[in-house]
Amino acid sequence: MSIATKTGDDGTTGLLFGRRVRKTHARIEACGAVDELNASLGLARAAVGDPFITAPIFAIQNELVLLMGELALEDADRERYAKSHPLVGAEMADRLTALIDDLEKNHKLDFKHWATPGANPGSAALDMARTVCRRAERDVIRLADETKTLNPELLRYLNRLSDLCWLQARFLETKKD
Repeated sequence: MSIATKTGDDGTTGLLFGRRVRKTHARIEACGAVDELNASLGLARAAVGDPFITAPIFAIQNELVLLMGELALEDADRERYAKSHPLVGAEMADRLTALIDDLEKNHKLDFKHWATPGANPGSAALDMARTVCRRAERDVIRLADETKTLNPELLRYLNRLSDLCWLQARFLETKKD
């Protein structure tokens, strides 16, 4: 089977369970922003090289796939999806919170002022991922406003993730090899 299915030539794309919507639909905008976030984190992971940062990023990238799956659902299909796929839960954002807590409590981070991205390739890539994460968060908020039934843990996760990206970037800027 070819990646070029041609089914989107009319400006629509597929959601889970065969539903189709316009490529400009809020649900697709949110999925696309999270997909871009995942790619941005992949770039950060490739730029950093430090397992202290890259291992959590890889786990987060896998969680973002779950988040995108949930975003690609019409409300009517949520129960059907949940029978075979995990939904984003509080424990996912809690794991991010634990990483944040560790960075803040156990590492000497110096961030008295607003950070200017670009101190090194890894921190710059994480700052880029942070900005993409904030945009993804805004797109998911738009979708939540439209549907009124979106899982609130999606927003909590993205909010926490942008904080983590910021702290990881500061860690890389202050890290002494």
